[in-house]
Amino acid sequence: MTASADKFTRQTLLDVQPLTPSLFTLRTTRDPGFRFRAGQFARLGVTKADGSTVWRAYSMVSSPFDEFLEFFSIVVPGGEFTSELSRLREGDTLLVERQAFGYLTLDRFVDGRDLWLLSTGTGVAPFLSILQDFEVWERFERIVLVYSVREARELAYQALIGDLMQRDYLAPYAHKFRFIPVVTREPYAGALNGRITALIESGELERAAGLELSAEHSRVMLCGNPQMIDDTRALLKRRHMSLSLTRRPGQVAVENYW
Repeated sequence: MTASADKFTRQTLLDVQPLTPSLFTLRTTRDPGFRFRAGQFARLGVTKADGSTVWRAYSMVSSPFDEFLEFFSIVVPGGEFTSELSRLREGDTLLVERQAFGYLTLDRFVDGRDLWLLSTGTGVAPFLSILQDFEVWERFERIVLVYSVREARELAYQALIGDLMQRDYLAPYAHKFRFIPVVTREPYAGALNGRITALIESGELERAAGLELSAEHSRVMLCGNPQMIDDTRALLKRRHMSLSLTRRPGQVAVENYW
């Protein structure tokens, strides 16, 4: 993908934090004209040594009201983009397209009582943005964040998740929130063990949330591994839950930029 100079801005890296050998977060300056809805993604560009630019899509972790942009990335071994991105340090330049994209936003749903946010790996990013936005707490009675990783050390943003309900503007809504970490490859205190699909099939996820996944009351957002998304959509379809489209509102929204 290429982009003409008038379609992107040059932003400065403010902070790069390695979390594990393959996971890191990065924060950049934000162009005053860059607008997005919580849950959307930006196209980021890095310039290689040969002068060419590589572009990839990344969901914002930051809220639409932050003065910075934050992203969560995995290093893909031999990956053309992430190998370049992971080398960047504070003060380096990152290209950001001027327009935000994506439909993993709350306006995908016209109704619903309970919101389920089901994520694997870096797919938690758009949900962290959504959870920092006031709108979601006003709209739904219960909000469940399910965050699945392979190893416990990959559970990023625990401080942010834990502190959400301490924020003055969200404190009145603390009773609405349930966070369910899932670790698939090792036992970990306080986390469920198993794939999201298996936890849905067994009923364990609903028991942990204290909520039923139903077409009547539940609205579900999915982001992460494409196989998880496909398998979970198939399970939800059996419960009469369909993809929400503009012409046909439903109960499920997904992000497909992988």
